[in-house]
Amino acid sequence: MKIANAPCSWGVLEFGLDGQTDHFSKVLDEMTESGYIGTELGDWGFMPTNPKELIRELQYRDLNLVGAFVPVNFIDENCHKKGAENAVKIATLLRDTDPENARIVLSDDNGKNKSRTSKAGRIKLEDGLNASEMKRFAAGVEYVAKEILEKTGVISVFHHHCAGFIETPNEIERLLESTDKDLVSLCFDTGHYEFGGGNALQGLKQYSDRIKHVHFKDFDKTSYQTTLEEDLNYFESVRNGIFCELGKGSIPFDKIFNELKEQNYDGWVVVEQDVLPGMGSPKASALRNREYLRSIGMK
Repeated sequence: MKIANAPCSWGVLEFGLDGQTDHFSKVLDEMTESGYIGTELGDWGFMPTNPKELIRELQYRDLNLVGAFVPVNFIDENCHKKGAENAVKIATLLRDTDPENARIVLSDDNGKNKSRTSKAGRIKLEDGLNASEMKRFAAGVEYVAKEILEKTGVISVFHHHCAGFIETPNEIERLLESTDKDLVSLCFDTGHYEFGGGNALQGLKQYSDRIKHVHFKDFDKTSYQTTLEEDLNYFESVRNGIFCELGKGSIPFDKIFNELKEQNYDGWVVVEQDVLPGMGSPKASALRNREYLRSIGMK
């Protein structure tokens, strides 16, 4: 297993939020100085979009480019073609930069639906997609993944995510049952799985045959209780620290690590501690997160 981090740990999120973020060079410098050997791409335009320039910046820091998060409004079939075109553009950059590690992390266009954003962490069965909506959503995921694979050779993994339509264990299971396993794999995110009502260790075991990318994110139950008591939306929950530093929340990463070893998982583990722009001390947290992983045997 190889350990990466992601620009979202420095407040570079894919939601078009207001707020100043650090220049990519500072983020990559701090990522390397904190002990990580890979990064995801972050928002399009955050890092150089010319592959030669991007390769130069990454090689200077001995970093691999391990993926790119690409949100698509899958519930609206009119958005599938545009979503595929955008994903292919990003996949082409990944392929031309680091083809060995390239993968597209597809996700719903999270944070755009008012109801799902306001109910993040409290989704009930009746809040989910009906059969026809799920069929349309899954068809969109397969279409985009197929376009990416055929035009760039890059594989796709789907990221379940709070404030989107694929959040709960039930919704993840329905999507996986509705998509071709040879075309759509899973990006398993420990923090989003727990925030969505699941048990991360159980989920890791349940979906082991579909997991091709892993995000390590911790989950603070005290913060979650505040979410319930104050009826916070997704972004308010993030600002309140629901995704805390590794080892300070409820997720047993030592058991998660052992389970991944049992599964012979040899892909990337990407540390993510989502913060909003200008929030927290990213480098200090990144250092502590990396040291925590070393303490449980992830060298």
